[in-house]
Amino acid sequence: MRKRVTLQDVANRAGVGVATVDRVINGRAPVSEKTAKRVLEAANALNFHARALMHHRVSGLGPELRLSFILQKQSKWFYQKLAEEIDVAAQAQNQARVRTDIRFVGSLSADALIAEIRDLKASSDAIALVSIDHPSIAEEIEACQAQGIAVFALLSRLNTQVPCPYIGIDGRKAGRTAGWAMARIAKGDGEIGILVGSHRYLGHEALEVGFRSYMREHQPQTVLRDSIVYLDDEAIAYEAASELLRACPNLQGLYHCGGGVGGVLKALKEHIDSVAPAYICHEVGPAARAGFLEGRIDLAIATPIEALARKTVAKMIEARVSGSATIGDAVLDFMPYTPESI
Repeated sequence: MRKRVTLQDVANRAGVGVATVDRVINGRAPVSEKTAKRVLEAANALNFHARALMHHRVSGLGPELRLSFILQKQSKWFYQKLAEEIDVAAQAQNQARVRTDIRFVGSLSADALIAEIRDLKASSDAIALVSIDHPSIAEEIEACQAQGIAVFALLSRLNTQVPCPYIGIDGRKAGRTAGWAMARIAKGDGEIGILVGSHRYLGHEALEVGFRSYMREHQPQTVLRDSIVYLDDEAIAYEAASELLRACPNLQGLYHCGGGVGGVLKALKEHIDSVAPAYICHEVGPAARAGFLEGRIDLAIATPIEALARKTVAKMIEARVSGSATIGDAVLDFMPYTPESI
């Protein structure tokens, strides 16, 4: 009797590993089109029993795309989680064979972001980035777009001459929601403090604008202090919050637009006054969860990270597969958390 052809036989003839043959048959993970076709040719030559299934898999392969992402500080849990969800979303979709390249930048420097964009654009089909708004960055994005590379702004909008689609929450609406909550939580005649990560992030600016807009309309008697910019750094957020608590003994509330919640919570914990200010922040990571359990956070407004990753990957693929130059924004619903949500 003729010996049954095995996966190993097909792998040997195609010059690949058995795991690669298995991926072609079962679609467990991305395989390049060139490799998949070589495996199929080997299966056909050997009269492999699963060659029909393999042909179906290979014929259904979409284009091979390289999707690149530039995120902010890798030490932040938010960007660690977003990177994980991007990879999950890329593996789960079936429109294309996607390879991801995820980079992190450690500062708000425009030069650091530009260097990453330039390094990625030669090998990328689409780029999504979390970026400050800066003329030099806008020029680099426009150069990518001129080369046919789709570029998307994550979490914070960017001003570019050629529209750069935005994916994230509506910052102004989220800020007004924070104002609505602050007007109901912070009772009394005290002042309200505002911490802003960086006005270079248009997302942070939109949150502040929305918050001030609501308070101006509905709580005109409440004094809003000048915003304190802390460069989206947890250590500086601690120093800024500590100084604010010392300088303003009648602080009734604190609205925090940006990351570094752990720093503010540390300052609040050290605050010895019997009545702590109402505290509203953004995102619900480990520090915020602890803050809720300790009774120091009244409301957190969170970005749906999984939905952000899925929508970003889908939009990037859509831009490349359709070849459309009119890919629109994707505005996601934010998620409010209270102490009872945790």
